[in-house]
Amino acid sequence: MGDVDVAPRQRTRARTERPRLYKVVLENDDYTPHEFVVAVLGTVFRMSGEEGYRVMMTAHRKGSCVVAVYAKDVAESKTKEANGLGREAGHPLRFTCEPEA
Repeated sequence: MGDVDVAPRQRTRARTERPRLYKVVLENDDYTPHEFVVAVLGTVFRMSGEEGYRVMMTAHRKGSCVVAVYAKDVAESKTKEANGLGREAGHPLRFTCEPEA
């Protein structure tokens, strides 16, 4: 009986990690017209006028507002597109991209 191994076997499973998510943040400025910000939010982030207005007003009151959370490449792409629209129109509109905590 001394030859029998009675210890339980442990299985090791390979876990795949979920990709890290990134926040797209709208930064407030005192020069970009509210209507333009709402239009950019609708164009780039597919927000309704009412939803875009709420996001814009939150950024206006608090200084910044998280617009959406995406995978890194999507967040960077949308940030670049939104900032580009602001530059084309001559506004200092600024979106940033940062890792979610």
